[in-house]
Amino acid sequence: MPKHNVCPWWAGYLLTSPIRKLTQDPARILRPYVRAGMTVLEPGPGMGFFTLELARLVGPAGRVVAVDVQSRMIAGLKRRADRAGLLDRIDARVAPEATMALDACEGTIDFVLAFAMVHELPSAAAFFTEAARAMKPGASLLLAEPAGHVTEEDFGSELKLAAAAGLAAVDRPQIWRSRAALLRKS
Repeated sequence: MPKHNVCPWWAGYLLTSPIRKLTQDPARILRPYVRAGMTVLEPGPGMGFFTLELARLVGPAGRVVAVDVQSRMIAGLKRRADRAGLLDRIDARVAPEATMALDACEGTIDFVLAFAMVHELPSAAAFFTEAARAMKPGASLLLAEPAGHVTEEDFGSELKLAAAAGLAAVDRPQIWRSRAALLRKS
């Protein structure tokens, strides 16, 4: 597996660039999986490139739990969400590096977006176990890793760790410059 290396906080500004939408449009990527009223978990949201679209899709009755280890990323996400009028749908929190601190969310999550972040974690196995515990039976997790950072072999290792946590791969959606899989909790 790749070495643990967290994306620097200042890169959050680059990752929210509107130009990125030309190749990785959040609405197109998320629309098949997220509906109004859902509770969604987004670990490693950065400054909210996907978070704002998740908040739009879950609607006023839904909720997005966005968890990051970097307080500057969460502060940037909150500013962007406030400007977009979506902050009331987003529970943005800073968590310690070793856990997402989701005890209060156990069995409540309908969908998890793990976009370009599992390879940055100190323990992918711990992440999948914690995410699975938070998910409802039948909930989905969209795992996408950057093809330039994560080899097919390493991605396969992540899928094995997810399976060990009770998350089965049910699809391999195409996402530009990414290795992706849709996982489902039984």
